[in-house]
Amino acid sequence: MNKKIVTADDGNPYESLKNLWPYMWPSDRPDLKRRVGIALIFLILSKVILVGVPSILEWATDSLTGTLESNSLPAFLLAPVMLVVAYNVARLTHWGFNQLRDALFAKVGQHAVRQLAFKTFVHMHKLSLRFHLERRTGGLSRIIERGTKGIETIVRFTILNMAPTLLEFGLVAMIFLFKFGVSYVAVTAITVWAYIWFTIKASDWRIQIRRDMNNSDTDANTKAIDSLLNFETVKYFGNEEMEAKRFDKSMASYEKSATQVWTSLGWLNFGQGAIFGLGMTIMMVMSALAVQRGDQTLGEFIYINAMLMQLSIPLNFIGFVYREIRQGLTDLEQMFDLLEIEAEIEDAPDAKELDIQEGTIKFDDVHFAYNENRQILNGISFDVPAGKTVAIVGPSGAGKSTLSRLLFRFYDVQSGKITIDGQDVRDVEQRSLRSAIGMVPQDTVLFNDTIAYNIRYGRPSATEQEVRDAAEMAQIGDFIKTLPDGFESMVGERGLKLSGGEKQRVAIARTILKAPPILILDEATSALDTATEQEIQASLDFVSKDRTTLVIAHRLSTVINADEIIVLKDGVIAEKGTHTDLLDQQGLYASMWDRQREATEAEEHLKRVHESDDLGVIKRNKTTPIAE
Repeated sequence: MNKKIVTADDGNPYESLKNLWPYMWPSDRPDLKRRVGIALIFLILSKVILVGVPSILEWATDSLTGTLESNSLPAFLLAPVMLVVAYNVARLTHWGFNQLRDALFAKVGQHAVRQLAFKTFVHMHKLSLRFHLERRTGGLSRIIERGTKGIETIVRFTILNMAPTLLEFGLVAMIFLFKFGVSYVAVTAITVWAYIWFTIKASDWRIQIRRDMNNSDTDANTKAIDSLLNFETVKYFGNEEMEAKRFDKSMASYEKSATQVWTSLGWLNFGQGAIFGLGMTIMMVMSALAVQRGDQTLGEFIYINAMLMQLSIPLNFIGFVYREIRQGLTDLEQMFDLLEIEAEIEDAPDAKELDIQEGTIKFDDVHFAYNENRQILNGISFDVPAGKTVAIVGPSGAGKSTLSRLLFRFYDVQSGKITIDGQDVRDVEQRSLRSAIGMVPQDTVLFNDTIAYNIRYGRPSATEQEVRDAAEMAQIGDFIKTLPDGFESMVGERGLKLSGGEKQRVAIARTILKAPPILILDEATSALDTATEQEIQASLDFVSKDRTTLVIAHRLSTVINADEIIVLKDGVIAEKGTHTDLLDQQGLYASMWDRQREATEAEEHLKRVHESDDLGVIKRNKTTPIAE
């Protein structure tokens, strides 16, 4: 099931169906294979009965006209009433077998949907950060949704409709050949061939229309989700009307394509009806002339009409099935394209688990660029000793956050290496690497679930008491107790029901629960106000105690106690040392420190002025008499 899948766009839809076979006939599920086998038995029985139904109608007609030969049937069926009953019993039995077939196959179809959806979901998480930064979540969700529906359509119609239709065609051809001669078989074959040829040609023409409709649908869904995720931003700038126009523009394109889809379907159905109607007219005229000559009975005329009417149903299904399969393949194209994208970062064939003895991190002559025109790091070398804290500071764009992404192995270095206790991160399993590193990011995005769920995400097996203890250590326990639902309170989409400081504390609690030997603080307080920053910093100091910690900081006041501070500029190390050493050097760090200190003093001065003004207003209100 992991081999390359060829889509309809590759020019061979039959190869695509071949690649889908493992989903229809799962090798690891003998119970589902048995279901398919039993369903096929019911399918064959239903078709044999269906082909025999017109014969009973023929006998009933000849019985009513007195032309039925008495030696052709058992005595108890000679009565017209009994033949009519037998006719309806046969039709009911055929219908019952079809329902049993569908019921048995339902589990097979849904298992196939689940397998493909699961495979796609897992594959999405294997793809690189680069891929997800360049894709739109709304578009991806729509592709997966349509793709899973497409696999269900293809699996169901391939097994349940194509095989029985071919069987029915074969049975009808044999009956016409032995009962009426080659001419009737020839007319039937030409009609069926013309019908199928027209259906395939018209359906292929409609595929591009369907593809355009899917693209418009994906675009509209992407814009809708993007707009709703940025609800507050839309309100800030009063751009509801602009967002509505963008969405309506995409929907207008969808409306046009969808209208073309339904219009072309009308022409397709008309052409199919015309072809089959012409073939049926020719055969009915041939039979009517035979009845006039005395070569056929009225029952045989009715038989041919009934057989052709029955044949029209699977013929109509041939068109429907082909359209559905081709449209299903169209819907699957983008999902298969996703499955064909190779993961940028993969475990080496001989990758081993990361074995942490102390937790020493070493960046050795690291060069890295996101693309050829954007070199980020140029020969970075430094150590983070076990249990120590090293801070990375510098101007925006210097490559600070890139270091954490490389350590997590979201990307691989172009040259040089990153080691943990002497082990190159490229030589160890990604799972073991990431389980050893805790992260408190600048922008904490929470799952739209409870506070307890988001904290427990650090270690899903944690007990309720361990979750509560982690919350207390992160200094968010008291806040949670004030909520009506406590730990079961929902945090909203991306955690938007919580403030920035509250979200950061949840992130800290989550990391405490994970208890990693290595910790990364990626500008964990840069988005917070000064007061909240000081409160959060106390929690961060607690978390990082006795852990190998890499701090990526914007506010220098948060790293003054670091064992070493490294100053990055233009992808190289400009300075390094302790806070005191760097101030003494009067270099880049010292100038950054002076600017931030001046900004902080100005902020505090404004705060004192506002507090003084507010106090003055209160005093005047107390001393000024109220006018009566």
